Amino acid sequence: MAQEHMDRLSAIDAGFLAQEREGSHMHIGAALVFEGPPPGYDEFLEHVGSRLHLVPRYRQKLATPRLELGRPLWIDDPKFNLGYHIRQTALPRPGGIEQLRLLLARIFSQRLDRSKPLWELWLVEGLDDGRFAVINKTHHALVDGVSGVDITNVLFDLEREPDEPVERGEPWTPGPEPTAAVIAARGVRDLVEAPLGLARRALGALADPGPAIAKVREAVEGVGQVAWTYVNSEPNTPMNVSIGPYRRVTWIRSDLDRLKAIKNGLGGTVNDVFLTVVTGALARWLRARGATTKGLELYGCVPVSVRAAGDEGALGNQITIMSCPLPVYADDPRERYRIVRVAMQGLKDSKRALGAEAIAGLQDFTPPTIFAQASRLNFSSRMYNLLVTNVPGPQFALYLLGRELEHLVPIPFLGPEKALAIAIMSYNGGVHVSLMGDYDALDDLDDLALWIGDEITTLEEVAGQAQRAASN
Repeated sequence: MAQEHMDRLSAIDAGFLAQEREGSHMHIGAALVFEGPPPGYDEFLEHVGSRLHLVPRYRQKLATPRLELGRPLWIDDPKFNLGYHIRQTALPRPGGIEQLRLLLARIFSQRLDRSKPLWELWLVEGLDDGRFAVINKTHHALVDGVSGVDITNVLFDLEREPDEPVERGEPWTPGPEPTAAVIAARGVRDLVEAPLGLARRALGALADPGPAIAKVREAVEGVGQVAWTYVNSEPNTPMNVSIGPYRRVTWIRSDLDRLKAIKNGLGGTVNDVFLTVVTGALARWLRARGATTKGLELYGCVPVSVRAAGDEGALGNQITIMSCPLPVYADDPRERYRIVRVAMQGLKDSKRALGAEAIAGLQDFTPPTIFAQASRLNFSSRMYNLLVTNVPGPQFALYLLGRELEHLVPIPFLGPEKALAIAIMSYNGGVHVSLMGDYDALDDLDDLALWIGDEITTLEEVAGQAQRAASN
């Protein structure tokens, strides 16, 4: 999809900008560990530069109309300097995973500079066994977790030595930087066109009222279900506190076949397994902190892709937010799994996703000041307690300058008053479950990660028992 100079941000993309305040940084990314030896900085810089034409948005920065006259625009950065965005560093000895986690936490504690394109790549040397890492940090306004075309993905090859190199793009010439008056005029135009967009929708509905009425009815029901979730969620947990800018990051690795074996034994999906594992680990963590889990049901924010067929190569966000119950009150692991599985199936069958999508669509036509307030509803403490996101990755090896990618660790974000986020991503037969926590609120993040590993083992035993019982 074209990524043009003077494109206006979508409502969802702009919503991630509106959320970035206080201690909440709205950037996401990944830690990618490769077999060594690392490439030289100049070689890496040349490689990135040779493929940057595949993602033009990465040479663009934000331009915001004055007085909030319309949503921000993407404009070409006439001062774009690739060397600013490509950083080089090295781990202190012994160069283990713990040193890499500390570096990640420091990098993700720093907000991206809004005056420049909203991304960074870090080439990290000094890992043990001669390996190296690349850390990707990109603002959520630029890309979602399932778009499949961010700066790291276009850098990969499917073979160690590709037969045909990627064709270089034409020399880049930035578009003229618009003046403040031009940006303001574009904002005014957007405000004028918003009612016209609503009118066009209305005329389309009048031309074919049957399907339109049915869709509106479903959307209204879905909005009602979203509202019911909003007023019935439970925010009073150690995860829902004011957060600062500093982060802790940790993760565990497992095998995708283990999760598949669990879902084959108990039914459902790999995502059901992930959510149940998280639920069990949270229950242990809360009890270790002296909290009671009796009768307590948490809510996880589960991003759902609404990316249409044919839009797989588009940057920007095409997601909606749904909240899934996490029954930490259930002591029996099989019962927890059953509750999560039924709840997720109910969400798929319900109209909540349609309702959330309808709310996001309406934000395209709201004045910016109202939009900024409305966007905060998506991340309200009344909606969910923590982010739990599952991003499927490629199940084949990827290569960077002839080096094989060994580990791919997703890095999520913390929303306002959200001290914890958990993400899972699969790659080439493995899965990494990563946890991000507020530095001050979650000094026991490593304990929670260990309990996630224990819960995978527990569910394996339960699934094995179920399969043996079924075979008898």
